[in-house]
Amino acid sequence: MRILPGSPYPIGATWDGRGVNFALFSANAEKVVLCLFDEHEAEVERINVPYNTNQVWHMYVPDMRPGQLYGYRVYGEYAPERGHRFNHYKLLLDPYAKVITKPIVFHESQLGYRGGVHNADLTFDRHDSAPYMPKCKVVDDTFYWGRDLPPNIPWSETMIYETHMKGFTMLHPDIP
Repeated sequence: MRILPGSPYPIGATWDGRGVNFALFSANAEKVVLCLFDEHEAEVERINVPYNTNQVWHMYVPDMRPGQLYGYRVYGEYAPERGHRFNHYKLLLDPYAKVITKPIVFHESQLGYRGGVHNADLTFDRHDSAPYMPKCKVVDDTFYWGRDLPPNIPWSETMIYETHMKGFTMLHPDIP
C-alpha cells in the first residue's frame, strides 16, 4: 500500500475524495501502527505510521475510501509508576473517530494488565484485544451547501451576540 506524508491536521481520519489522511496525537509514543479491518472486522493489514510532526503521528493513504474500518496499536514505554502504560497488544480507538462499529462491551483482554494477581495494575498483559473491540470507520462527512454562500460581512462590521435560547425566545408568540 502506498503511503504519503499527509498532514498532522486535522486530527482523526479525514477522507478528501481521493484518499484518507490519518493523524493521531501522542506525546510519548515510540511507534504507531494503523490496523485495517475488513467488513467482518477481521484484521487484514498493519501499516507503520512513519511521520511525526509536533507529537502528531500522521500519513496519507491514497485511494482509501469511506467505510474502511481501522484502529491503532501504539508502542512505547510500559512504566505505570511514571504514568506510561503503552501496550501494543491492545487495539485503541481513534479518539477523533466519527463512527465506531458497535458499543464497547467489556472483555478482560481490554485490560492493559493481568487481572487477579498481586499489584495487577503494574503487570503487563499480552492478550490481543482486537477481537473484542469496536472498530473505527472512515466516513464521508462532506456537506454540499447548495447555493448558500457566506454572508461576506467585514470583521469591522461584524457583531457576535451570545444568548440563551430559552430566555431569548420564550415570549415569542409562534414558539409553544
